Formats: sequence, structure tokens, C-alpha cells
Amino acid sequence: MLAGIYGTASKGGEQTGRRIQPGRFRLVRYFTIAGLGAFGLAALVMVWQEREQVLFFRQVQDNQRTFVGKMQDEFARRQGEVSRRDLLSVHESGNINLTRLFANALWERDFAPFVARAQAISAEHCQALPEVTDVNGRAAPLKEKMACFAKVGAKIMALAGFNALNAKVFDSMKKSTVFKIKVYDLRGITVYSSDHKQIGEDKSGNAGWRSATEGKTASLISHRTQFGAFEGVVSDRDLIESYIPLMAPGTDTVVGVFEVYSDVTPFLARIKGTSDQIRAAAARSQDRLEEIAARYQQETESMSNTGLLVLIGLLALLFGALFMIVRHAERLLRAQEDEREHGRQQLAQSEKMASLGQMVAGVTHQLNTPLAFSHSNVSLVLQQLEGIEQPLQVASQFAEFVRRTPGDRVVLNLARSRSRVESCEARPEDVGQMCEMLRDVLHGIDQMSELVTHMRNFTRLDRARTSDFDINKGLATVVYIARSVIPGRVRVVEAYADVPPIHCNGSQLNQVFLNLITNAAQSIEGAGTVTIRSSVEHGRVRVDVTDTGSGIAPDVLPQIFDNYFTTKNECEGTGLGLAIARDIVRNHGGNIEVDTGVGQGTTFTVWLPITGTQALPLAA
Repeated sequence: MLAGIYGTASKGGEQTGRRIQPGRFRLVRYFTIAGLGAFGLAALVMVWQEREQVLFFRQVQDNQRTFVGKMQDEFARRQGEVSRRDLLSVHESGNINLTRLFANALWERDFAPFVARAQAISAEHCQALPEVTDVNGRAAPLKEKMACFAKVGAKIMALAGFNALNAKVFDSMKKSTVFKIKVYDLRGITVYSSDHKQIGEDKSGNAGWRSATEGKTASLISHRTQFGAFEGVVSDRDLIESYIPLMAPGTDTVVGVFEVYSDVTPFLARIKGTSDQIRAAAARSQDRLEEIAARYQQETESMSNTGLLVLIGLLALLFGALFMIVRHAERLLRAQEDEREHGRQQLAQSEKMASLGQMVAGVTHQLNTPLAFSHSNVSLVLQQLEGIEQPLQVASQFAEFVRRTPGDRVVLNLARSRSRVESCEARPEDVGQMCEMLRDVLHGIDQMSELVTHMRNFTRLDRARTSDFDINKGLATVVYIARSVIPGRVRVVEAYADVPPIHCNGSQLNQVFLNLITNAAQSIEGAGTVTIRSSVEHGRVRVDVTDTGSGIAPDVLPQIFDNYFTTKNECEGTGLGLAIARDIVRNHGGNIEVDTGVGQGTTFTVWLPITGTQALPLAA
């Protein structure tokens, strides 16, 4: 017998708990929320992706413009460098040729003897003087060292033939692009310079001089704000200075070093003008490129926004179509759910009626016994009272006669009355028997009253109420009622511990316990025991219903709480009992556990919270 005991809760009376209506899955509502959330998120993702693509395209264009600008600047820079390198190479070749012509004309006859005499002037003591490091980290001679080299220069200029040599040099370089000529001996001492102040200086630490002494020409371009030239002091000029090795005729032996300064100011000005023109053209190209990029960017953003609006529109259409489909599906599901719920209620109602019929049969059996012997005893008492009624009437009449009649007639009538009383079959001990039978009637009435009280406590007419409920008292009532349907071969053992009252719907919990107890009794085929225990563990009330039955098979155990699942015959149950019992316990904030073993019996454990429980009426 599963779930037949679960009836619809009464609607009357004051409610202290809230009422549960059968929940439905709001398909349209949840789809709308989830769909709008998903489509909104998708739209945001698409907007973000489109924005990122636009930003990426813009970044790419910016990078391209920056790259093109850098490439153009690099091209202009390299063009300037190449032009300067070519200019340096060309003028270096010219300086070499000029030096060779100059040396061929003056070296052997004029410079070689003069250099030999100049080398005889000692300068080692000046070179040995220490130097200091300037703010730029470069070595700089002390004033004493500079004065020493100046004295060496004065001695060189005092040599015979210096003025004649100087005049020939000026005559040879006049009207040329050469601004200055310097001649160094192999010590690095300037033995001649068109700028006489520099004669005697030490150039042994100059990289260009060292390169020339190794037989390699070294040249560089420099800018001078003021410069002593053949034609006087010039200012703001660009010069190429070349250190050119002078070889002994017919050999590779370096015998001196020439330093030649050539003016390339106009050439560099043209190179700079060309570079400026290239940069200006590059700037114009860059501006044009930025205009084109801006137009492409605007068109791209416009296309992106249009595409985004189209996608959002398609998503909206898709959502609308899916919404209509889901709405229609929800209607179909609700119709199916209503049909299924209607069938479930019909099954539950039929099982309830069958269960109530079984309970009524048991209660009728319990009522028949006290009713039968009460009826029999009352009938016997009535018969006895009818036998006693006549003597009592005679005694009453005799007493009245004695009061009104003379003495001689009293004796005569007394004899007559005695004969009439003796003719009555009633005896004194019959009164005691009648009292005993009446006491039995009262006992039967008490039994029937107790049964009615238990029935009232079990059903609890205030089914819609929640209140403080004594679990032990409820279990005792359920056991009393269950005995009417439990076979006599099954012994019921009650073991209740002290448990605090819980706030719940007592009628619903009575239904749960009755279902578990009757199921436990039905699982026992022969003689057996059903034990009901109550206790408090971990702040919760625990109720165990243990039977010594056959247990539950492992393949059946996972399904026992499923709706419509039953192992009974079709006419014995609908498979809703344990499912509804579990729902009732869960609605009270508790849970049901099961421990079973095949051939070892089963224990159903109900856990209920002590505080904060709200009983929730559950429709059948």
C-alpha cells in the first residue's frame, strides 16, 4: 500500500504556514530571460568584435602610415648619407691626386730636406709631458705641453728655407678648393701648416694620422664655424679633411703624412636641398596617404555598423521565431502536464480510497468487538430489569396498602403479595451481574472513544495548520491506527527517546509514518518485527522504521522514490506513496534515507529539523 493515505488538505481554518501550489517550469519566461541574455551577450560580443576590428584596422593603418613615414625618412637619411659618402669618396680621390701632384712638384726638392731638418728638432720631451681628461672624457694637453710644442713650432719656422717653402705652397694652392695643407713627420709633429699657429703640434694621437702612417688614406667631413684658410679666415664652412700617406718614390715606405682640407660647402648644400625636397615630397605623400586612410577608415566603420545592425536584426528575428516556437511548445507541455497531473490525481485518489477502505475495515473490526458485547450486555440487562420490574411494583403497592389499610387486612394482603414475589424469577445476585455487564459496556465505550480519539489525532482536522508537534505522540497514534491493518503475525516495537517538539504539519507527517510502517509490515512474509525509534542527532530529529523483511533488491533501490514506480500488483498500488512521502519530508526541510540488504530487512530514516520548519500542504 503506497501513497493511498495522502489526501487533499482542508481549505478551512487559519493557516500559519504557506501553501505550495504545484510548480511548473516557466518555459517561455526562462527562455525569454535566457534567450535575451544570450542574444544580448552575443550582440555585445559582436559589437565588441566589430569595434576591435575597426580599432585593429585603424591601428594597422596607423602602423602603415608610421612605417611609410619612417621608410621615407630612412630613405631621405640614407640618400643624404650616400650622397655624403659619394661626395667624400670623390673629394678624397681628388685630394689624393692633388697631394701626389703637389708632392711631385715640391717634395723632393723642397719638403724632403726641410722635413729632415725639422725632424732634427727634438720634441720627445714635449710628448712626454702628461695630459688631462676634459669634461667629454677626451685627453687634452696641459698649457705647459702646448707651450712646449709651440716652442718646437717656432724652431721649425726659424729653419732656413721655411719662408721660401711657404711662398711656393701658397702660390701652388691659390685659387683652388684646398683651404689648408699640413705636413706631418713620422713622429706626428706638424712640420708645416698653411696656418702657421699649428706648426709644432703633436698629432700622434690622431686616428687619421695613424691610419695614414699605415699607408691608408682617411677622410671625414666636418663643419667649422671659423677656419684659417689660404685666403684668410673663413666662417661656417663644410670641409673634407684627408690624411694622405706620402710614399718614397718607387717604394711603399711612408715618409710623411699630408693633411688636406677641401671646401664642399656648396656640394653639401645641394645634397641637403635634395634631401629636403625628398622629405617634402614624402610629407606630401604622407598627407595624401592619411587622407586616403581616413576615408577608408570611415567607409570601413560605416560598413561595420551596417553589418552589425543587420546581424542584430537577424538575431532579433531569430529570437522572435524561437520565442513563438517555445511559446507553442510551452502550451503543449502545459497541456500534457495538466493531463499527467489529472491522471496522477486520479491514481492517488483511487489509491487513497483503497487505503481508506482497508483502514475502515480494520477500524470496523476493532469497533465490532466492543459494539457486539456492549449490545449483548445491554440486552441481558434489559431482560433482567424486566424480571425485577414486577416485584418492585408489588412492593410499592404493598407499602401503599399498609399505609391505608387496617391491620387484619394487611396480614391477608401480605400473604398474597408474598406469593406474587415468590413467583418472580429475579434473584439478588442478578443485580451484581447486571452491574458487571454495565461496566463491560462502559469499557467497550471507552475503547471506542479511544479509537475515535486516535483517529481524530491521526487525521488532525486542522490539516492546513502548522504547529508545534510531538513526534513521539504522533508515532504512538500512527502505530495504534496501523495495528488495525497490520497482520497479527507482525510484532510492532516502539522505542522512543526524548525529542523536542518541531513546528510542522502533524497530519502530513502522520501520513508519512503510516506509509512507512504499513510498507514495512507488508515486506514481511511470515512472522517478523517492525521497530519504530525516535532520537535526536546532530541537531535534528531522527525517526527510524526498521523491518525484518526481505529487503530491497539493488536494481530496484534507485527507483523506489520515482513517481509511478511500484513492485506491487496493478490493483494494489500506483507507485506514488514513497514519492509523495519524500516530497512531504523535503517540504518540511528534511530528507529520507534508506538502508537495506536483501534478506536482512530495510530501515527508512526520516530526518527533520528541530527549528525553522514550515509544513507545506501537498495536494493528493
